[in-house]
Amino acid sequence: MIVRPRPTMRQLFFIWKGSIIPLIFPQVLFVTVVAALVTLAAALAGPRFPDFASGPFTFLGISLSLFLGFRNNACYDRWWEARKHYGNLLVVMRCLARDSQILDGDAEGRHQRREILRLATAFTKALTARLRDRPVADAVATELSATELAACTAARNPPDHLLRHITRLLLDARRPGRLDSVTYASLAEHINQLTAIQGACERIRHTALPFAYTLLLHRTAHLFCILLPFGVVHSLGYATPLLTALVAYTFFGLDALGDELEEPFGTAQNDLPLDAMTRNIEIDLAEYRGLEDVPEPLKPVDFLLM
Repeated sequence: MIVRPRPTMRQLFFIWKGSIIPLIFPQVLFVTVVAALVTLAAALAGPRFPDFASGPFTFLGISLSLFLGFRNNACYDRWWEARKHYGNLLVVMRCLARDSQILDGDAEGRHQRREILRLATAFTKALTARLRDRPVADAVATELSATELAACTAARNPPDHLLRHITRLLLDARRPGRLDSVTYASLAEHINQLTAIQGACERIRHTALPFAYTLLLHRTAHLFCILLPFGVVHSLGYATPLLTALVAYTFFGLDALGDELEEPFGTAQNDLPLDAMTRNIEIDLAEYRGLEDVPEPLKPVDFLLM
């Protein structure tokens, strides 16, 4: 995610980091070259060059703009929903850490509480690694013992495996009477909320927008930008390549930005900073655990926060 101060008017036209231009530059360049060739052909052919009406391009451009807007809204909804779930993950983890203080009545209870928070930290790291298609073992190695790590990586769903382990710890605390039925149900509800958050994130991660809809917009945007010079060359003349480049920048840029927002858990510049959010949860839980070696929050590197 790009984190930078609002640019000045002078900086606005020269910012490269965080811009969509690097992704769409080849397409914009290709369309501009096509427009330049069409302009040259029209200049050489004169009146013999076909005169295409610009009216259909106007209606097609308006329709394409509306469809691109609808798609970008759908992609942004996915991005914002993912952000809300990770914000809720932080809230649930804080509630679990705070409510688990009821176990601090004796030494065994304090040990169980530290184990629950340790596994909760591992769950957050495992969930982030799973959503970003990273090795879960590398993400949770610092939180789990060798035996726990082997069992976690052998599971088909490592985050859910860790939640099952936390539930077993709560049951162990329930049997000797450290937790009554009310306090156990309250703590177990936090685990259910974590399960719901994981399921919602996996739904977003594994359910893309309909491919046919995306393909239609890709094709239409490219065809429109390639054919546009034929409709405006007689009215704009040598300004045709410039107008075509501006239109291509707008349409291809919206298309590329929608592609990034559609997958909010990725590592593109406009995706969510899952690593930073995971680190914030780790810091909060480390303080609840009473650890002395509390990690520092992640900072943007060259305006990019991961």
